[in-house]
Amino acid sequence: MATIPITKRGAEKLRAELHQLKTVDRPWVINAISEARAQGDLSENAEYEVAKDRQGFIEGRIQEVEGKLSAAQIIDPAELDAGGKVVFGSTVELEEEETGEAVKYQIVGEDEADLKLGLINISSPIARALIGKEEGDVAEVQAPGGLKRYEIVAVRYL
Repeated sequence: MATIPITKRGAEKLRAELHQLKTVDRPWVINAISEARAQGDLSENAEYEVAKDRQGFIEGRIQEVEGKLSAAQIIDPAELDAGGKVVFGSTVELEEEETGEAVKYQIVGEDEADLKLGLINISSPIARALIGKEEGDVAEVQAPGGLKRYEIVAVRYL
């Protein structure tokens, strides 16, 4: 199995979700199934069906999160020394050449990506265009609105 890069913060978030699923959600759904069974005829028991569906989702998510954590290559951006180059985990300040708009992104794994928080997926077009570049370089990104050019203003490892 290939390793999946994930930041230290992302791994902690997955561990917290796994803990929630195992210690809160799983016991709750087991209790809900028990209560629904106690009501009698299961063939027409909607609460039972809903609880069983929820249990299937929870068990599937537990397996998925455990799989991701077992294959994770945890990277702490604060410990990176990439010589000023943009790498996984780095935070990059960019300026769009045409408009002068400044943006800041951190390159993270698939499960951590959230554009509203400035966290972009390593496999996104903009992240792929930035990887390997350094301060002062220009990255060209094919966006839905056409080609965009970004100057790399700063690269940090936070």
